[in-house]
Amino acid sequence: METVSREAAWEILTRHNKEPFHLQHAETVEGVMKWFADALGFSEDREYWGVVGLLHDVDFELYPDQHCIKAPELLREGGVGEDVIRSVVSHGYGIVTDVKPEHVMEKVLYAVDELTGLVWASALIRPSKSVMDLEVKSVRKKFKTPSFAAGCSRDVIARGAEMLGWDLDELIHKTIEAMRSLEAKA
Repeated sequence: METVSREAAWEILTRHNKEPFHLQHAETVEGVMKWFADALGFSEDREYWGVVGLLHDVDFELYPDQHCIKAPELLREGGVGEDVIRSVVSHGYGIVTDVKPEHVMEKVLYAVDELTGLVWASALIRPSKSVMDLEVKSVRKKFKTPSFAAGCSRDVIARGAEMLGWDLDELIHKTIEAMRSLEAKA
């Protein structure tokens, strides 16, 4: 798998995104994707997984109504290859695109994009404001409350777990572990 460098990906991302929230989300998904690459035996492709995670919402800030539709154009302008473009677009499967996640990496992206938001929101309401002491049962409770982090699609998260052949608790546990590894480095 070929990819653009992390530096080139960051330049492309920041050309189209300025909001700190969007940039933080991109970096979170990048780090989570790298963690999953290592955890699932794809360490040799961890930078590729990270770049896909970093670029996955490249079009969201400027073109929210064309999310995953405008991305190919923006990424091609930045010299990004078709394999990365396909993976980025696949995370909109069943919502705005018909590009189905096929590779394990695409399925992970599909599952964790929304879930990282739910996990982060769950952590922020804790006294510690940290994922370090966050438990699966706390996220599950918030998962069952549609008004909490309402922008995080529970259907997408559940479909992502199913695509991966995992139960929801396993996906949540692994995502919390991935996010803990990021917080530990911060």
